[in-house]
Amino acid sequence: MESRVAIAIYVVAMVAVIVGVDILFLSHHTFERLLVNVGIVLVFVVFYLVFFKRH
Repeated sequence: MESRVAIAIYVVAMVAVIVGVDILFLSHHTFERLLVNVGIVLVFVVFYLVFFKRH
């Protein structure tokens, strides 16, 4: 149960970062917006794999 809550908070934080960056910096740059969003997701995936999937 705690793991699911942590993952849910993690996903909400990722969405908040993406939306915040989109609104603050990239509102009129479509291609750059896509690249930055993909980059943010990749960074969050790496952190997820490092910290949540410890073996």
